[in-house]
Amino acid sequence: MQRHTKALAVAALATLLATGAYAQDNAKARPAKGKPVTVSNADMKHLIEDSFSSRGPATVEGVLNQDAMQQACSQYPDRSKVPGKVAKKIEAAELKQVKYPADSNWLGDWKEGEKVAQNGRGMQFTDQVGGTNGGNCYACHQMTKAEISFGNIGPSLYQYGKLRGNSQEVVKYTWGKIWDSNAYSACSNMPRFGHKGILTEAQIRDVMALLLDPASPVNQ
Repeated sequence: MQRHTKALAVAALATLLATGAYAQDNAKARPAKGKPVTVSNADMKHLIEDSFSSRGPATVEGVLNQDAMQQACSQYPDRSKVPGKVAKKIEAAELKQVKYPADSNWLGDWKEGEKVAQNGRGMQFTDQVGGTNGGNCYACHQMTKAEISFGNIGPSLYQYGKLRGNSQEVVKYTWGKIWDSNAYSACSNMPRFGHKGILTEAQIRDVMALLLDPASPVNQ
């Protein structure tokens, strides 16, 4: 849900130009042979509004209405090239928005956390509004030794708690990272699970337990 609007719009525009659908109505949009396509913000907004419709939890507004972090990160498609000063500003602003558990109850049930990690459903146009989302953690991370299918966009989390311990600093950092990944890594590819309401506080507690509970398969 945090994909950059510009990248989405340019990709959609390239497809439409290739089929001629957009160029038929906008002859000026057809670039000269061998020349790059230049798309203004207004053109992108118009393109998205004309080409997509809201359905279920997937809304056009969700793409167009960027918050300050998304607007800043949209200027840097390659997150490794975000200037240091910009990154620090983003991280400081996002860290202030992290909501920690008021009752200091950080850990839930790791067995439920494993279900969240395995579940990749949610927030698609075919889903019900208000339905339960998954974390889809294995799409980007190795988490357990038994799981043979996992992505490597993010670092391995296998033995996360065993290697890091469960000090208050580690617990607080882990919660903050799940709640809003950009609080610690500006323009991260990781969704802001708590900040965006993708996962509930109870689900985050369960994922925390999956990562930190010594009995969890993550730490075996």
